[in-house]
Amino acid sequence: MKKINLSITGCMGRMGQQLIKNSNKDKRFKLNSLTEGKSISKKISGIKPQMNTSKAFENTDVIIDFTVPECTLEVLKIASKLKKRVVIGTTGFTKKEENLIRSYSKKIPILKSGNMSLGVNLLMYLTEITSKILGDKYLTKILEIHHKHKKDYPSGTALMLGKGVAVGRNKNFYKLFGKKYLNKKLFPYGNKINFNSIRKGEVIGEHEVLFSSGKEIIKLNHEAFDRALYSEGALAAAKWLMNKKTGLYSMRDLMNFN
Repeated sequence: MKKINLSITGCMGRMGQQLIKNSNKDKRFKLNSLTEGKSISKKISGIKPQMNTSKAFENTDVIIDFTVPECTLEVLKIASKLKKRVVIGTTGFTKKEENLIRSYSKKIPILKSGNMSLGVNLLMYLTEITSKILGDKYLTKILEIHHKHKKDYPSGTALMLGKGVAVGRNKNFYKLFGKKYLNKKLFPYGNKINFNSIRKGEVIGEHEVLFSSGKEIIKLNHEAFDRALYSEGALAAAKWLMNKKTGLYSMRDLMNFN
């Protein structure tokens, strides 16, 4: 079986390190190159990290990117010229940047997800179904908790779940987007979807979608205990993307949810 040549960006970050660890255990992958936003002199897994350049990615089959929006767009610009597949786990994109990613997907296959976990993507599916059944009579809010180092909020996963609520109601997510709170013990329901983000300790990730009629509350939640969940999901996405044509895909496509 031919190995998949893999490039990992942001190799010194938490997810970068986890991806290196998991890809080295997976016989389908050969680690081809590593990149970082600054010069790194030491080798990692026998590979010297480079900056994001055409040379860094020229011999790769697929790039996995868990960095920051500015870096991701830099990677996509290079990948589109070299016709390389890209798996994006980065979050915090603006609407304009989302549109730019969509335009790149017309040139190369891209799988983008705010969360690579099987469980979280199942949670999103259940959120859509619940939202569709309950309709506008139930108000919704979303709580997410992450480690103190995470800068963007709401998390990409929380936004995914918010979009799930909007899809269920057949409404535009941006028109349903309510207020966003940071580190609040309590936060209100509203006619729009309110978000509360808590940053503390080394929490890997907790998400909860709440629906309330005023007479009852329905909760859908997910808690992650191991960051390997995300790297394993990203590697599964990289394998899946190898046989795909140009386009913008999600974990939902990989999991074949209807």
